Amino acid sequence: MNPLPADNAAADADAFQQASAAALRLLARREHSTRELQHKLTGRGHDAAMVDEVLAVLREEGALSDCRFAETYAQSRFERGFGPLRIEAELRERGVSPGLIDDALATPAFDWERSACRQRQKRFGSGVPDDFTGRARQMRFLQQRGFNNEQIRAALAGEAETAV
Repeated sequence: MNPLPADNAAADADAFQQASAAALRLLARREHSTRELQHKLTGRGHDAAMVDEVLAVLREEGALSDCRFAETYAQSRFERGFGPLRIEAELRERGVSPGLIDDALATPAFDWERSACRQRQKRFGSGVPDDFTGRARQMRFLQQRGFNNEQIRAALAGEAETAV
């Protein structure tokens, strides 16, 4: 027996409500990128087409914003001592567009050289090593944190130390 069109509409409305409620619960905890939220909702068994509809409605209402996600994510990772290269890679992995990533990382409050210097001092102390091995070790550490060569050089040269 085929379901009546009214039954399909009611089932679709119910599925939309469930997907929407799940999305709002996730967004209540923290900001998500569109790709993250889409992946989580489809992973929880919601229909992909329904998820796309829910995401469109959430974007329209302002509850879901990749721009806002990129800004809050970049701020959070900056505060935890990560550099721009690592943050950029993580945002790209989460489906944020390159333009939004550039905007989020260009925030004037982010002093990357000072942050690199602070992370180096936190990990290795205030003295900069004279030997190649010690300097290479500190450079690798800062590279893994996501700082670029210019920021690393400034941290090892002590240029940013006066700003700390």
